[in-house]
Amino acid sequence: MVYLVRHAHAGSKAEWDGPDLARPLSETGRRQAAGLVARLRHYPVRRILSSPADRCLQTVQPLARVLGLAVEQTDVLGVDATADGVLELVADPALRHAVLCTHGELIGQVFDRLIGDGLDLPGRPRWPKGSTWVLDRHGGARVAAASYLEPLVPH
Repeated sequence: MVYLVRHAHAGSKAEWDGPDLARPLSETGRRQAAGLVARLRHYPVRRILSSPADRCLQTVQPLARVLGLAVEQTDVLGVDATADGVLELVADPALRHAVLCTHGELIGQVFDRLIGDGLDLPGRPRWPKGSTWVLDRHGGARVAAASYLEPLVPH
């Protein structure tokens, strides 16, 4: 299994003066990041990979701290990455039970490819900020099943 996470809520692009990669999580996003810890607490997570964007790193850092894991930054999950690169990560046996934190646009492209390759879902997939998709290969290279985990927002 691989856990495909969309970064938590970040401040508005229009209201942010700095570079987009440095745009941080909002207060809601920080709560969603805490919710990710609760959401994935009972799943076997062995590695955490993230886009270099601050909002992605800040989404998975609380989970990494609780699990005692390092966050591995990779451009393959970055804003300008491709679905092919993400799907290579998903298929990599070394990344079994890895969290992959990336951006909504890229997750959309990944699901277009997965559905095109025959992944059967009960409806159109969605990926709001802070959500997770559990992608299961059932021992093969191709994703055979996917389940959706709502974002949690603790108070």
